[in-house]
Parts: sequence; structure tokens; C-alpha cells
Amino acid sequence: MTRAEMRKAGQKGGKGGGRRGAAAASAAAAAGPGKKRFIDYPRFGKTGVRRWLPSWKQWLSGFLIVFAACVGGVYYLYQGTQVPTLKELMKDQNTIYYWADNTEMTRKGETNRQIVELKDISPNLQNAVIAAENQDFRTDSGIDPKGMLRAVYNMAKGGETQGASTITQQYVKNAYLSQEQTLSRKLKEFFITLKVNQQTSKDDILKGYLNTSWFGRGSNGAQAAAQAYYGVDAKDLDVCQSAMLAGLLKGATYFDPSNPANKERAQGRWSWILEQMVKTKAITPEERAKCTTFPDPIPLKTNSSMNGEISYLVDTANKYLMATDKTITPQVIDKGGLKVYTTFEKDKVDALKKAVDDVKGENLNAQKRPNNDTFIQFGSASIRPGDGAIVALYGGDGVENGHFDNNADAIGVQVGSTFKPFVLATAMQIGVQTATDDKGKPKRINADSRYLSDDMSEIRKPDGSLVIGDDGKPYRQKNEDAGKRGYVSLRQAMQFSYNVPFVQLNQDVGGQNVANIAEQMGIKKEGFADPKTPTFALGTSTISPIRMATAYGTLAASGKETEPYSVTKVEVDGKERPGFGKKDPRVALEPAVADNVTDVLVNVASNGTGTKTKTLGRPVAGKTGTTDQNKSAWWVGYTPQLVTSVAMWREDPSKHERLSLNGTGGKESIHGGDIPTDVFTRYMKAALANEKKMDFPTPQPVGTEVDSSGAPVSPTMTPSQTASDTPSAPPTTQPGGNQPPPTGNNQPQPPASSPACAPGVDCPGTQPSQPPTRTHTSPGPTGTCGIFGCNTGPPTTPPTDTPPPSGKPSGKPPTPSSTSGGQNGLLP
Repeated sequence: MTRAEMRKAGQKGGKGGGRRGAAAASAAAAAGPGKKRFIDYPRFGKTGVRRWLPSWKQWLSGFLIVFAACVGGVYYLYQGTQVPTLKELMKDQNTIYYWADNTEMTRKGETNRQIVELKDISPNLQNAVIAAENQDFRTDSGIDPKGMLRAVYNMAKGGETQGASTITQQYVKNAYLSQEQTLSRKLKEFFITLKVNQQTSKDDILKGYLNTSWFGRGSNGAQAAAQAYYGVDAKDLDVCQSAMLAGLLKGATYFDPSNPANKERAQGRWSWILEQMVKTKAITPEERAKCTTFPDPIPLKTNSSMNGEISYLVDTANKYLMATDKTITPQVIDKGGLKVYTTFEKDKVDALKKAVDDVKGENLNAQKRPNNDTFIQFGSASIRPGDGAIVALYGGDGVENGHFDNNADAIGVQVGSTFKPFVLATAMQIGVQTATDDKGKPKRINADSRYLSDDMSEIRKPDGSLVIGDDGKPYRQKNEDAGKRGYVSLRQAMQFSYNVPFVQLNQDVGGQNVANIAEQMGIKKEGFADPKTPTFALGTSTISPIRMATAYGTLAASGKETEPYSVTKVEVDGKERPGFGKKDPRVALEPAVADNVTDVLVNVASNGTGTKTKTLGRPVAGKTGTTDQNKSAWWVGYTPQLVTSVAMWREDPSKHERLSLNGTGGKESIHGGDIPTDVFTRYMKAALANEKKMDFPTPQPVGTEVDSSGAPVSPTMTPSQTASDTPSAPPTTQPGGNQPPPTGNNQPQPPASSPACAPGVDCPGTQPSQPPTRTHTSPGPTGTCGIFGCNTGPPTTPPTDTPPPSGKPSGKPPTPSSTSGGQNGLLP
């Protein structure tokens, strides 16, 4: 101890007595400093907090040790990181798809890929890529530190990482296309980028990048892309073509102009890249000026392994893969190495295609009726209720016939009256706002509740006020004919697909509530029209066949909704990925509600607009739907074991414009109860040939009879009278842009007194007989005539689905999508 320390020790000891203090000091002095430690910590001779605080020498030593360890670690990782050769990155692999029985369905991914030298890639494409992706490529270090830190930060938050920022980093990412978002992969990418930038020339890096990048259409590399999009070699690409191809590197799924939904986006990026090429002096303004017309690519070349329905099955499976596992991208699929086990059953897929082909062959003759039987399209999906497995689908005529959109997942087709069951289910599950129960909640109703069905009836809000049309007059809803049947039960209204009762019921329960229930049943909200419009109940929404089958499957499963899926298992490079297969069902409706709606739809199939299904010889439930001007026709039906949706429409592929089905097949009009129901019945006969007949559950009571305002107290009823027969003016805007709003099945009906059927219209079942008269009056026109004659009473044959209203609320037009071939959120 130093003298000062000995003095302090003596002073402390002195507090306990002079002798003890002196003794302590003497002992400390005699002991001396002791053996010197290698690391003096805790610090000798220090007391209190200072004893545990490192000295400046210790701080400096610690920093130098950690720094040396980091440098050594970086050096070790850098030296140990191997840069793969270009050929090692381009191993040919297949992505193999299997049927539900594990037999091979098809394979893809190993052919459209070529490595070429940089001199065989047009300088136009090289400059376009540099201008679009990394303008400082020739001078940068190959690393974007901010981008790397941003990616690590997003990864730590659990979000999606952004793409690499430099061409060198993107090249390295292509080399390690496992797509794992882990810190170890990011570190490996970082070190390879450093090594590549140090050891490889910029030209070789650019060559590697252009040979490994994914351009869409199954093409990896510039040479494959040039052939796939323009049918030329990469060295022959001009400036305009090069700018388009460079734009695909940002994401071919979103910028491939072959998809009409991408066209505007692709043109915008093409123009931007050309401007950047001028900015970087890769081209002159004069050369830019020559690119006045967007260079549309050639039609997609088909692979024979994708003919028939296979391409649509693969498309559906791929969408489900990418939606379920975000690390599986189109690039990963095209690179190969995946084994995809699907839910598709080959015998059912073949049976569905045969049903469509047979019905088309018997009804369509494009040579005889070129103005009516051309551009006819079908879309269909078949799902196991309670499970969600998609066992079959029909997506179109096949890529070999130039049809590339997957119609089973088309979202641009309005569904018409097939939407009405969602309105009824909402009324049973949630209740109507026009009456309350003993707890003050909306009163739940049953199918015996009666609603006014007269043509051109005024529609009222829950508070009793009138819905006003765009012309400022009371909004009136049309049925198919001008009949006045008075108040009918909702069961009868569904059976004969009257519009007026369901438009009023939609007001009573609230359109948003209907949308919520439909979404719970499996419909994606992206397909909904505006729930605030009165026509919402009549199917102005555009929903894919897959999602319509899913929602009706919820009814078949007594209210349990199961998400549709098309892949049971997937292996990537031999390792199984989690998260695929059947999802746990969730309760969307009370069992009693679902079973009661099913009971109503059984009546539709037995006695209403779907009687073609009687030849199936087993219990069937379902609903027809046809939109205004017959621009689409639907049947969605089910048995306890299988639910199938069938949609039919006509579309000019050059204009992507819906055309009327009137005159198709030589028939005055086409309706959901006609050709779509025929396809359904033929398919279901084959699909269920080896399955036993099953009955639907007996429905338990639900709700009470709650009649709409004005309904007679007694069961006796008569067609209502009206004070005015002048309808409100038609709305200024129709749903879908240039399309009027659809309603139910817009099927012509015979006059009330006619015993015959209209051409092309089924006449099954019986219509409620004319009831005794009553004195109650309610809104509705008088003295109107149907399309086949003046009304003298209820028709003797059942009407089918019906046309659009004569007006809609001011300023709130329905706005359904008009785009087809999209992924309606499905992504099964």
C-alpha cells in the first residue's frame, strides 16, 4: 500500500479505537500489495463503486480485443465464402405437380433458360437495365449499406424485406435463390457481394445478372426472355423492346403487358425507363423519340405439357403456393426443384371438361351463328364442403387454343341472383331492422316471412322513408315481368327468383350486414359492389366461381366455412414446407340458419328455376343467376358431398367487353337454369357416380315470421294496388361502367294467363294460385303488361330471374369490377 492508502486505512480503523486502527494499518503494511493479477478486476485497492469501474486501460484493451475478433471473424467468413460459378447456378430442375392420388400431373421449369456471353446481349438491353436498376453500376462498390440495413431492420420486425439495391447484390441474390429471410443468408449474401465485386469485372457481373434474372413467361435470362417476348435473339433487341424487357425485372407478375390488367402499368414503366436512358446518355433524345408505340410482345408460346385444363390447375396451385408461403415466388417456381401435391382429382377434372365440351357441342355452332355463338366462355369450380379441397375446375378452352385466363378464378363476372341466399342468410342470422325482439335487437326471421313481390314496387328504408332514385323520384324495382302477385313468402320469392322482395329485404337487414355475412361464408370483399346500393342484393358483385363454390359450401356444411385449398403438400429442394393442406373450419353461420337456407334452395332445385337438376336423382340445393341483358348466367348447386359453381358469359377478347348471351345457341335468351345447370347436372352425375345418396340435415326452427310493411295479417292476400304507375327515371350510372346493373336471372316470363313457356325457358313447378282479394293497398304499378301480354293474374309457369331496377339511390352507383382473370383473393 502507498502511504496515502495506509493513512486512510489507519483513519478508518481509528474510528473503532486507536489500538485497532494502528493494528490494522500495521497489518496492511506488513501484507504489502500481494501477487499481481493478470487482469486487475475487480480493481485492487479500490472501494465502493470505483472498485467495479474498469480503468481506461481496461476499456482500451477490451475495445482492441473485440475489434480484433470482429476483423478476424470477417476475414474468416470472407475467405471461407465460395463464389459459385455461373453454370452451378443454372442447374436444370423440374417443378413437378401431382394429382390427388400422387400420380404425376405435369412438370415445368427446366427448359427456358440459356447462358450467353455479354457480347450476345444487345447493348440496348444492357443500358436499359443499368438505367432502370442501378445507374451507378459502373462505379459503385457493389454494396448499398442503407439498403442492407433496411432489409435487416424489416426482417427483425417480421415484415417483408425489400429487394437488393445494386445489380451486384441482385446477381448474388439470384445465385442464392432460396428466398430464406434469415440473418445468416443476408450475411452470406453480403460477403459474396464483396468478393464478387473485388474478384469479378463489371462486365462479368452484368453478364451473370442478365443470365440469371427472371423475366416472366418462364424465362430465366435475357436470351430466353428475348425469345419468349419477341421471338428474336438477345443480341437483336432494339431500344424499344429492351426498355420493355428491363421493366420486367421489377416484377414480371405486375409488368408483363400480356395481362390486360398490367398493360397501363407496363407502358408507364417503359416510358420511364426510356427517359432514364436519355438521362444517363445511353441514348439520345432523337433515339427516344423513335419509340412512339409500345412494343407489344408476341402471343405466349404454349407448352404441350400445359394443354387442356392443366395450365389452369397449375395456375391455381401456384397462386395458392405463393399466397401461403411468401418465400415461394414465380422465380422459385420457374427455377424448379419443387414437388407440389395437389387436391385435383383427375377423373373429376376430366368429367367437368367433358360436361362443358358436350354441352357446347350440342348447343353452339359458331359457323351457323357467328354473331351469337362466338366468344362463349365457361368457368367452373368443384369443392368438397366442410373440407375446402378443390377437386376439379374448368378454366377455359386451353392455352393451346389461345385462352390463357383462368376462368375458374375470374373476378369480372357479375353473379346475379346467386347472391340472394346471402341476403336471406343475413336476415335469419342477424335479423331485420324493421322489428326488434324482446332484447331490443333486430328480429330474426324465417323463410315464411312475406314480402311484396309486385313489379315496379317502391323500396323503403328501415325507417319507412322511400329510397330515392337519381331522378329525384321514388326508386322502383323491376321484376322480370309486370305481374302483381302481392305478398309472397321468401321461400316462394327464392323459388321463382323475384327481385322486389330481396331488394326490400336487403334494405331491412342492411347491405353492409349482407356483405359481412357473405365474407364470413367465404366471399372476398374485393369482389363486392357497393353495399349501399339497392341492387347489391341482386348480384352486382363480381365473384369468382371458386369463391361462389366456397360460400355455398358453407351452407352445405351447416354453416362451417373452410378456406379453399389446392395444395396438400409442397417440397422445395427435398424439404417439406409447413402451412399447406386443409385449414381448420370456422363457424360462419348457425347450423339452423345454414340448414334453413339449404332447405329453401332445395325447393329452388325441385320446384323453381333449377329443375334440370332433377335428373341427377339425388337431393340437390342451388340457385340460378342471370344478369341484365343476359351478359352472364350462373348455377351454383350442391349435394352434401360436393358443391359446384358454373358460370357462363360472352366476352370479346380483343376489347375485353361483355356481350349479351341473347341468341346464343339459337335461343332467344340464356339463363342460369338452362346451359349452366345442364353442365352442373352432367358433371355431378359422373363425379358422384360411386358415392351414396345423402339427404341434407333436417333444418331446426329459426327466427319467426316477420312480414314486411303492408302485409295482410291473415294468410289471404291479393295483388296490391298502386296510386301511380309511372316508374322513376333510370339511373344515370349503371354498375360496371357501361353495363346496367344485373339482377336475378333475367329470363323472359310468359303472361300470367299463358299456359305455354317462352322459347328457351323451362317450365317446371307451379306458381302460387291467385289468392282471394284484400283491400290493402301498397306501392306498385297497375295496368302494366308483361313482355308477352298484359297481366291478368299470377302466371301458371314459374318466372325465373329478373332484370334491373328502374332507378337507384342518388350519387351512389354500384361499382363492380369489370376485370376478369384476376385472383379473387383466393388463392387456392
